[in-house]
Amino acid sequence: MRILVFGCGRTGAALARGMARRGHDVTVVERDPSNLQRLGHDHNCATIVGDGLDEAVLEQAGVENADAFVACTRGDNTNLMAAQLAQIRYKVPKVCVKVNDPQRSHTFTKLGMFCITPNLLTAGMMRDWLLEQEFLPVAEYNKLENGD
Repeated sequence: MRILVFGCGRTGAALARGMARRGHDVTVVERDPSNLQRLGHDHNCATIVGDGLDEAVLEQAGVENADAFVACTRGDNTNLMAAQLAQIRYKVPKVCVKVNDPQRSHTFTKLGMFCITPNLLTAGMMRDWLLEQEFLPVAEYNKLENGD
């Protein structure tokens, strides 16, 4: 699978390393070159320093041939705009977005993006672990309101 990861924070770096170790073709786009150090030395990923909202940068990263696009920067607006570009302009088949705001997550899920809301996912999984319940599919945790 050809995967483009926008954002090389802890989440993006872990995802990129893990997918590359499994033999996937991974390209990481990151604005701050110092963040690419999170990948380590033998990461086997292509890296591009640039803005994932810039179409020229996305094209350099191979978005036109990507099977999947993951937006996992710190900013919801940035992630959502980049994901829309990948989905609408470049027709990337699988688009995943890290979204901190549950309302935005709900809206963009309706548009066909797979959204992960880290705080709801973590809280829900902790709740289920404490109550010794089976873990739910990720999308179910995005539906939680106020940690219920």
